[in-house]
Amino acid sequence: MSLSIVKSVVPGGVIQIAPRGEIDVDTAYEVREAIAEVLAKGRPARIELNMRLVTFIDSVGISAMVAGFQTCEVSGVKLVVTEPSRFVHRQLWVTGLLGLFGAPEPYFADSGSEVLPGA
Repeated sequence: MSLSIVKSVVPGGVIQIAPRGEIDVDTAYEVREAIAEVLAKGRPARIELNMRLVTFIDSVGISAMVAGFQTCEVSGVKLVVTEPSRFVHRQLWVTGLLGLFGAPEPYFADSGSEVLPGA
């Protein structure tokens, strides 16, 4: 599966980056580039990495997230993870990085009446 990334502006000057698919050795650079592109255009109040549509992430993907966090930190921008899929949540928890990204609760697709795009 490939990776697609959608960037959008949400209220409060927050930029949301929403990857969809698998973040692995072949696609992790896309996450880093998406964060770098946002920072190149300005300094948003915050960047939210919405991970609810990420089905898989490996150590290279986690490393890309940490690199993005560090880049944001140097720029004075807060990077947080929102709505991580259960798989992403588990990977962040196992690696001890959940707190670094704001300790988000996992997203459960069946917890509400919302229908995911493409589902």
